[in-house]
Amino acid sequence: MEAIDIPFAKHIGIEEQNNELSLNFKEDVLNHIRTIHASAQFTLAETKSGLYLQSLFPQLEGKVIPVLRDAQIRYKKPAQEKIVAFSSADTQAVEKFKSQFEKKGRGLLQIKVEIKDINNVLTSQAIFTWFVQTL
Repeated sequence: MEAIDIPFAKHIGIEEQNNELSLNFKEDVLNHIRTIHASAQFTLAETKSGLYLQSLFPQLEGKVIPVLRDAQIRYKKPAQEKIVAFSSADTQAVEKFKSQFEKKGRGLLQIKVEIKDINNVLTSQAIFTWFVQTL
């Protein structure tokens, strides 16, 4: 399943282009002070983390079930324009995950996500811990 095909991601209007996820500044996702709602930013970040996890291990698609175990997010600045998600993972953590997964058929991996607006202003940062297990 593509990231933008996830029903809730589609519902709030997450867009994907060249493996980049974004969310437009539009009425449907604004809060009471007319900035992008915290839950919309969280959804964009969580969706990006899952897409990034999938990109790290394409050979596992359809052979595992990834489940979000933990999420931490910090909101830095109001999101007053279109926002874009950027993801990364620590190289050592990826290697540790690979080792765990090879030995036990399961493992944990943290994915970091930054949400920035189109002017490169950091609006939020998150860390998502994924538990991945063979089917």
